[in-house]
Amino acid sequence: MSSYMAVLRLPFAARTFATALIGRLSYGTVFLSLTLALASGHGSVGRAGEVVAVFALSVAGLAPVRARLIDGHGVRRVLLPLALSYAAALTGLAAATWRPGAPLWLLEALALAAGATAPPLGPTMRTLWRAMCGPDQALMQRAFSLDTVAEEVIGISGPLLVGLLILVANPALGVLLSAALVAGGTLAMMTSPVIGTVAAARAENAPKAHKASKAPKNTEPSGKATRRKGSGHTLARILDPLSAAAGVGIGLGAQSLAIVAFAIHHHQPSAIALADAGMSAGSILGGLAYGAVSWRLPSRTRLPPLTAALGLSIATAGLAPNIWVLTAITTASGVFVSPLMTCAYLVADELADEQSRTSAGMWVNNAFNAGSSSGYAAMGPALTRLPLGWCFTVAAAPVLLGAGVAQAWRRTHTGRRQEQPATETAPEAVAV
Repeated sequence: MSSYMAVLRLPFAARTFATALIGRLSYGTVFLSLTLALASGHGSVGRAGEVVAVFALSVAGLAPVRARLIDGHGVRRVLLPLALSYAAALTGLAAATWRPGAPLWLLEALALAAGATAPPLGPTMRTLWRAMCGPDQALMQRAFSLDTVAEEVIGISGPLLVGLLILVANPALGVLLSAALVAGGTLAMMTSPVIGTVAAARAENAPKAHKASKAPKNTEPSGKATRRKGSGHTLARILDPLSAAAGVGIGLGAQSLAIVAFAIHHHQPSAIALADAGMSAGSILGGLAYGAVSWRLPSRTRLPPLTAALGLSIATAGLAPNIWVLTAITTASGVFVSPLMTCAYLVADELADEQSRTSAGMWVNNAFNAGSSSGYAAMGPALTRLPLGWCFTVAAAPVLLGAGVAQAWRRTHTGRRQEQPATETAPEAVAV
């Protein structure tokens, strides 16, 4: 725990992190609040699903664009306008769902506007951790581990908060709370001196970049040429963490539906929450333990085996004879989730160039979320055609595939770097 205190004792770190978490809690409350408010207002879960789907698709589909705006124009210029626009759209949704009768087109338009402007607080916070930790990779690992564990806690506490709120108030109040959280948290975050430090560093580097762009091609140092080329190939540079995150998302999404089927098959549907809670608890404990250890192997080398270990543990769940054993296995599986996502974010941050770090983190986050939705949807047909035990193997397959792709890409990329002349690789040694 003392290692995490060292992270929080960094100048303004605790203040910046706390305000970011307030804003990020909005994402833990908004989906359930919006679903309940829409269902109660229209009396139709199907209608609610349509509007929430519009919201979710616009959040995910436009996330790289918003991250790119921050990389291109800076945190201060982009993040606050996004947050306030998002909060305004959520406020409109709260007002429209407070009482029944709002037309569906209005709800979908507001949902689209909210999703399109959802501020990327998580990727931005990881960019700020980089600025606060500097070149200290051990400190970065602890900071990213703490950040990932905090996201896990938000994923648990947000729905619980909404569940308590709807016992005493209109469900639309949860949507309004989500708007207040993101607006208040982002406004407070903007007062952190860390934001000013990042903005000042950006302003200082801007003239250098401008001069470099005017330099003749034949006089430009090879290191700068390589770095400029890499900035246009963010996805190719981060393919190993991207494939790992996508595979993990698909596997966990598929496993969650398989757990539901398992619990129903054993006539214990109430135990679904127990298995989910076990996985969350394992993920939190695993993330805290992972960040506290000083690893000798680089993050990029650790990522494939961590991903493979999660895949094997998911496959093992198919051997569970009852819900208690399944819960124990899912808890053990959870131990790998936060560490490998922390590792994926670290690798993406290390491989991305200075102008695309927020985008790189967003792509990894998006790969996981998109994979989770895809895996959940794909598991349905598998459950109707395969024995239940084999369905867990099916869920494990994309995770293991992601681990294999990450390992193969790492080896290929490392091999190419070793084949290049030393004069060309030296400037990129730190980045890779």
